Amino acid sequence: MSGCPFHPPRPKAQGRRASAVVKYLLGQGNILAALNDRFFNGWVGRSKYLGHESFCVNDPEVIRRVLVEKAADYPKSEVLRRALKPLLGESVFITNGEVWARQRRMIDPAFAGGKVRKSFEDMRAAAVDCADRLAAQTDGTPRRLDPEMTYVTADVIFRTLFSVPIAAEDAQRVYHAFQAYQEEAPLVSLRSLFGFWRHFPKSPRTRRLEAAGREIRALLLKFVTRRSAEIRAGTAPDDLATAIMTTRDPVAGDLFSDEEMLDQVMIFFLAGHETSASALSWALYLLARDTATQDRLRAEIQAVAPEGRPLEFADLRALEALRNMFKEALRLYPPAPFFMRTATKPDEFRGTPVKPGSTVIVGPWFFQRHRKLWKDPDAFDPSRWEGPEAKDAGRKAWLPFGMGARVCPGAAFALQEAQLILAEILRRVKLEAVEDRDPEPTMQVTLRPKGGVWARLSPVAQA
Repeated sequence: MSGCPFHPPRPKAQGRRASAVVKYLLGQGNILAALNDRFFNGWVGRSKYLGHESFCVNDPEVIRRVLVEKAADYPKSEVLRRALKPLLGESVFITNGEVWARQRRMIDPAFAGGKVRKSFEDMRAAAVDCADRLAAQTDGTPRRLDPEMTYVTADVIFRTLFSVPIAAEDAQRVYHAFQAYQEEAPLVSLRSLFGFWRHFPKSPRTRRLEAAGREIRALLLKFVTRRSAEIRAGTAPDDLATAIMTTRDPVAGDLFSDEEMLDQVMIFFLAGHETSASALSWALYLLARDTATQDRLRAEIQAVAPEGRPLEFADLRALEALRNMFKEALRLYPPAPFFMRTATKPDEFRGTPVKPGSTVIVGPWFFQRHRKLWKDPDAFDPSRWEGPEAKDAGRKAWLPFGMGARVCPGAAFALQEAQLILAEILRRVKLEAVEDRDPEPTMQVTLRPKGGVWARLSPVAQA
C-alpha cells in the first residue's frame, strides 16, 4: 500500500458474545471479539453477571474522575491483583494504598528530572544490534518481526536495569522462561475473576503458569541479590537497578529489601519489555502496510541524522513525524487495552448510580477508537496528530500510559526506546507487507498480534 489512511484489522467476531467471554476466561478465545459497536459509540456501559455489576466508561470527564480526581476511591481491581500476583508479587503495578505510595516514592526518582537520558546509550546499542540483525535478513523472504521486537525490548531492559546484554547466559534463561509463560497466560482467568473459584482444584494449565512464574522470579532474584552485594562493596554500576535500590523512602527512610526489589523488577520486565514489544510490533506492521509514511519517516531521520552519524539524544526531539506515527500506533493498538478499578464508595456516572464493589473498566481500546472523539477512528492516520483539534482529542482520549497518580512512571523511557528502535530499523531496512498475513489483535498479558507480524525486508540504498 502506498497511501494513508488505511484501516488495519480489528478482531474477528467469535459468535455469541457470552460464549466468547467464557472462551477467553478459559484461555481459549479472544475477549476483544466479544465487544460490539456500542462500546465504541456510548459513554457509559453497565452490565451485571452473576450479581456483580461492571461499568465501562468512555466519557473523558468520568475517566478523569476515576483516574485522577477520585483515584483513591477507585483502587486497582482485586481481579487484576489475583491474576498477576503469582508473577508480580507485591509490585507497584498491583498494590494499593500506602504500600503503593511508598513504592512510588522510591521508584519515581529513577525516572524523574531527565534521568532517562542516562539510559540512552544502552538503548541505542540494543537498537543498533536489532537493526543489524534485521539488515542481515534483507533477501525478500517473509520474516516474522514480533519475536525480534520481544528480543530487543528484553535486551533494553537488561542493559538499562542491570547493565547486562541479553546475550548473557542468565539473561537468556530469563527471556526464554518469560516467553513460555506469556504464551499461555491470559490477563484474567476464571480463577482470578471469581474468588470462590480458588477453592476448586487447580487445572494443569494453572499449575504450569504458577511454576513458570516461580522459575522467572528465581532467575531474576539472582540479578537482584548480585546487585545488592555490588552496592555493599561499592562496585555497582550506575544503572536503574542501582538507582532504585539505593533510594530511601523519604517518609520512612528505609530501602527496598531484595524480595521487594524483585517484585519491582518483575513489573519493569513486564511493562518495559512486554508492552513495548507489543507496541513496536504493531508499529512495524502499520509501516509495512503504509510505505508512503515509511518513506516520509526515513527522509526525516536522514535529515536529522545523515547516514554514518549515530543518533544522539537531542535528535529524538526533532523526529516529530516518527513520534506522531508511534502515537498513532499506540492509539490503535494500546498494549494495555483495559484499566480495571474497583469502586469503594457510592458514585454516579452520567446519572447512573455506582455501588461500592462495582468493577469500573477504563478501556483505551474503546475510547481511543471512539466515534464521537475521533475522526475516522479506525484509520491509521499519523497526520491526525499535527493539528490543534486532534491534539486536543489526544489530551482527552489518548491514555496508553494511564493518567493521574498511577500514570506509568516509565512512559518517557518507553517513548525514547520506541523512537530509537524504529529509527535504527528504518535507517537500514525497508518493510513490505506480506499479503494475506494481517495479524488479528488478541488479548493475552498485553494486546498481541495473533499470527505474528510478517514483512519482506530489503536494504535501504546508501546515499
